[in-house]
Amino acid sequence: MKTIILLFSVVASLIILPKNTSPIDDFQGQAVYISKTRMDLGSWGARMSEEQKKQMQSRLKNRLEKTYVLNFNKEESIFDEKEKLDAMSGATDSWGNNFAAGEQYKNVKKQEMVQSQEFYGKQFLVKDKLAAMEWQMGSETKQIGKYTCFKATATIPNSELTWYSFSWNEISTDTQEKREEKEAAVDGVTATTEVIEIAEIPSTKVEAWYTLQIPVGHGPAEYWGLPGLILEVSAGDTTMLCTKIVMNPKEKIEIEAPDKGKEITKVSYKETIVGKMMEMRNNRGRRRG
Repeated sequence: MKTIILLFSVVASLIILPKNTSPIDDFQGQAVYISKTRMDLGSWGARMSEEQKKQMQSRLKNRLEKTYVLNFNKEESIFDEKEKLDAMSGATDSWGNNFAAGEQYKNVKKQEMVQSQEFYGKQFLVKDKLAAMEWQMGSETKQIGKYTCFKATATIPNSELTWYSFSWNEISTDTQEKREEKEAAVDGVTATTEVIEIAEIPSTKVEAWYTLQIPVGHGPAEYWGLPGLILEVSAGDTTMLCTKIVMNPKEKIEIEAPDKGKEITKVSYKETIVGKMMEMRNNRGRRRG
């Protein structure tokens, strides 16, 4: 009789289960991250007083400290910044927004990403593969909140981490050297000899802390691919730390990839913004002349 009752209960539970329910839908979570970046003033900062440094840090606080939210299920995630107002003017940071990461969708099973980027009023939809990350797993552990975390490290090309950003250093004024060519006179004929060099790929060492208590391959920003949720990650001068986790919230989280904008790859998007900034610089130089 007990066996019959048990079988009846199992069958009944299957009957009342909604048709559109799946294990992926049942498992959801939300993680909040605080990002902090150290400000390196270099030789310029050596000439500043401590008061001037504090004023500078206060003025740039909205760029140095940010809050992000990661919504995830077993296979998919959405990562986006909570918009903050400029501490000085009360306005949004329009210049910084042009080179900040937009809403990012990741599918760790398909190893695909879709990211919404707006650059000077034009909307782009960046579709590409997730960055390849060869993690070195360590045995070191530490506690983050109530979660036991394990350490992992990786060396990742800068092009995979900063493809949406821009620095004036990326525009070289010496185009002649960039060609990596030199001319030589041979028997009265001018020949062009190409000098081929194997340049070291600029990379960043990344340190991540993940927890097996939440067994998903997600993480903030570009980071993913560990056997548990990444709760802390440090790369260069920036550290992201998870400050809050809500598992299986009462209200269902919609995780959908952004779908508006011109479709483009990460490499093509980088070329687009660098080309536009070079054009803007050249136009400014003509006006001054």
